[in-house]
Amino acid sequence: MAKSPPTAKDNNTRRFVFNAWLLMLARDRFALFAAIFLLVLVGVALVGSFALEDVATKQNLRGRNAPPFDFNKDWVFWLGGDALGRPLLARIFLASRNTLMIAASAVSFSLIIGCFLGLIAGYTSKFVSHLILRVADVIMSFPSLLLAVIILYMLPPSVINIIVVLAITRIPIYLRTARAEVLEIRERMFIQAATVMGASNKRIIFRHILPIIIPTMVTIATLDFAFVMLAESSLSFLGIGIQPPEITWGLMVAQGRPYLTTAWWLSFWPGLAIILTTLSLNLLSNWLRVVLDPQQRWRMEIGDQKNG
Repeated sequence: MAKSPPTAKDNNTRRFVFNAWLLMLARDRFALFAAIFLLVLVGVALVGSFALEDVATKQNLRGRNAPPFDFNKDWVFWLGGDALGRPLLARIFLASRNTLMIAASAVSFSLIIGCFLGLIAGYTSKFVSHLILRVADVIMSFPSLLLAVIILYMLPPSVINIIVVLAITRIPIYLRTARAEVLEIRERMFIQAATVMGASNKRIIFRHILPIIIPTMVTIATLDFAFVMLAESSLSFLGIGIQPPEITWGLMVAQGRPYLTTAWWLSFWPGLAIILTTLSLNLLSNWLRVVLDPQQRWRMEIGDQKNG
């Protein structure tokens, strides 16, 4: 049966929910600053990195290890220059594209695969559920970063390999969370009513259960994004991640390590970008956890009304 087009009432409801979210975000200053920072970062990665790609890769040996805050030079040199005279600000913009792209791809793949397997494990037979869980146990028996290091030592370094390895190591997180949510939701009355009315398992899973667990999975993905970004930076720092001429924040920190005593800014600025991004993601994930939980959101709204 074809779906009916959204009515004016539906549009008004969505607009009301969106405005309520914006209001709650505005009341949380830390989450607001985190959201603004991440929006600016995404804009820099999508627009600034392409606009400054030629500038970021152009060498100028006369300006090697140029100190920061020299406002007599072009603005791209305000954070200094690297060992080959390339502007650090432009290179940080360029590295943000690769860093965010790798982290977003790995989290997206692990979220989709883990959520799908979790839905199957939570709503199908015990044999299939145990089989899927044993595979997850094998992956989780190794520390995720150690497993990534071992695999990347055997595979040639490339963006695709890093994304695949990081995605595989994070699948069990989403799988186990989704399965636990499904096991609880499947016992609710409306699921039993849908089963009695003859709804298929596919319809129950994707129409009734999946929309309920999505907020939880999104919150975990936001927090996991920070972990995956740190993991990618660690792999690049160790020399088994992204290789030149590609660039990420972790690789920039590694390239500046030999100059820490003479040119500290080579590692400081990309390291600061990693810290600020990770902190913003943690703050935003904490806000999402509160907003997406009806009970905690209700308590927050009651508290705002009392304070107001």
